[in-house]
Amino acid sequence: VGFGKTELALRAAFKAAMSGKQVALLAPTTVLAQQHFHVFTERLRNFPVTIEMLSRFVDEETQARTIEGIKAGQVDIVVGTHRLLQRDVRFKRLGLLIIDEEHRFGVMQKERLKKLRTQLDVLSLSATPIPRTLHMAIGGIRDMSVIQTPPEERQPIKTYVTADDDELVKEAITRELQRGGQVYFVHNRVRTIEKAADRVRELVPKARVIVGHGQMPEDQLAHVMVDFESAKHDVLVCSTIIESGLDIPNVNTIIVEDADRFGLAQLYQLRGRVGRSGRRAYAYFLYNPRRSLTETADKRLDVISGLHELGQGFKIALRDLEIRGAGNLLGTEQHGAIAAVGFEMYLQMLQSAVGKLRSGADETVVADVLSTEEMNLDLPLDHFIPSSYIRDEKLRLAAYRQLAATDVEEELDAVLRSLKDRYGPAPAQLDNLAYSLRVKVRGQKLGLRGVVSDGHDIAIRVDPERYLDVEELSRRMAGRISILPNRIKMRRQAESWKDDLLSLLGEMAELYETGRKVPAAAHEKI
Repeated sequence: VGFGKTELALRAAFKAAMSGKQVALLAPTTVLAQQHFHVFTERLRNFPVTIEMLSRFVDEETQARTIEGIKAGQVDIVVGTHRLLQRDVRFKRLGLLIIDEEHRFGVMQKERLKKLRTQLDVLSLSATPIPRTLHMAIGGIRDMSVIQTPPEERQPIKTYVTADDDELVKEAITRELQRGGQVYFVHNRVRTIEKAADRVRELVPKARVIVGHGQMPEDQLAHVMVDFESAKHDVLVCSTIIESGLDIPNVNTIIVEDADRFGLAQLYQLRGRVGRSGRRAYAYFLYNPRRSLTETADKRLDVISGLHELGQGFKIALRDLEIRGAGNLLGTEQHGAIAAVGFEMYLQMLQSAVGKLRSGADETVVADVLSTEEMNLDLPLDHFIPSSYIRDEKLRLAAYRQLAATDVEEELDAVLRSLKDRYGPAPAQLDNLAYSLRVKVRGQKLGLRGVVSDGHDIAIRVDPERYLDVEELSRRMAGRISILPNRIKMRRQAESWKDDLLSLLGEMAELYETGRKVPAAAHEKI
């Protein structure tokens, strides 16, 4: 929040407009759309660029003229709210779609504009992308850039999460007014917002208080925002209409009532409405001490209270992804690949397929990736990391993730060395886990379908499309294996079976001819 997303959008829009393309900037609220319109108009007034706005702040006659100008290609940049998504708005040469506060729009709304043209560049801006969008970016479906450098002289916002208290509210507002600043007081229930304003007037009689919310008539709300921005009032008691992108540098204190009822991204966005100048800003998130907090609300407030640095939006989004889950890329249900293979495996397949498409691979190669089966591994071993070895649950899970991410034996050995250096000699269960992963790495390299325990045997399911010299394999293994259709069985003998299995996989690696298809006659042998 406050890192320059609007500046980036303005420059992208200018570049597209000067290249002869039309630009649509979609904002979630009329207040934010109006702010963008004023900024764009002011910054580009010396260039031959026509800028218009579509929102409920604009009268119907002006809207009709703007829509005609868009159809005729006479409007270069149009800033608007959901009004841009309506069917009567048709572009002649739309080249760039900018979605500000992307997390405030639904999937269908965003796809509606993207369908207008097949060759359309889309720039989505958000300090806190929704879990689904963030997951798409992490999965490689969408490109993502992160602005990490704050504007010069920007200071971190002092954030407090505390019980609602009249003295605290009075002190916070009074201190801000004494240094010539202004205050947002967020009360998100329109029915009782006037009572909230009266409370502020009683606590700080000198404060000039005004009320603003989304259910006001358009003209009245526009006047409220303009008057507050012009410093004609000290305190704006408002709903979350200020949440999205509002930029008034003189407002450096925000007080949010019933903060436990807001989402994590909302809390972060509200906090970002202050601290947009070089002056120290303060954010107070209040909760009702007479009402118990839910577990999820407690987690959200805990996260927001722990923010002490600038540029925490990406971390907030990752934490939100962790709390709420990733959403569904394919719709409301887990259809197709996700339901068939599980979420983690689906993500691996997705990343691999996206990578191959980007490298120019043939569609059939990508189809092969998506049809790949993960090798089934089931060995008669207790393989896990004991809690007595790594006591901290988070560290233990991190170790599991490191081990599971290895796909070559050198990486596996490096992770094991690291664990032993940190936690001491490995227990038997961890050795068994390492052995199982070693078998899996080798088996997947050979394209095996499975390595499973079968009574007193170990059964290895092979790929019937790959040629293996089974006669030579039997000779090398000296009768310790049986060759069956599409699988090999190895007798599990006392303690030596683990070494025997690794030896068998090593011999198979030498004898496989991956380029040759299995002859029809050989199908009977294996």
